[in-house]
Amino acid sequence: MQDKTLTIREMCEAFGVTPRTLRFYEAKELLFPERIGQKRLFTRSDRARLKLILRGKRFGFSLEEIRQLLDLYHVGDQQQTQFARAYDVAKDRLSDMEAQRDELSEAIDDLKSQMKWGEKILASMSSPKKAAE
Repeated sequence: MQDKTLTIREMCEAFGVTPRTLRFYEAKELLFPERIGQKRLFTRSDRARLKLILRGKRFGFSLEEIRQLLDLYHVGDQQQTQFARAYDVAKDRLSDMEAQRDELSEAIDDLKSQMKWGEKILASMSSPKKAAE
């Protein structure tokens, strides 16, 4: 499969995406499959780009950030610029994710506290009924 081109169906199966996703990435100029009539053939380069696109999306990178990073591949400095920029974007994204995690942890703790308070209220409301029985 190294140098073999893949059809859209094969790409979908290999990466767990839909044809619509592949066409969308092509329309956004993130993928550049070879076109033979209506048929799209994805090269090894397309597979590598899709892997990076999906990884970037998983980490919360925007499509524009992903495009910029992918475009840096051809700068001609053995990918030093691409790696440095990817590292900076990843560092910023990690900081955002950690802040979101902290906010979420705080919200979870607050909700648990409110639920405990609610349990006490419910217990006190049902206690007189049990005593009357």
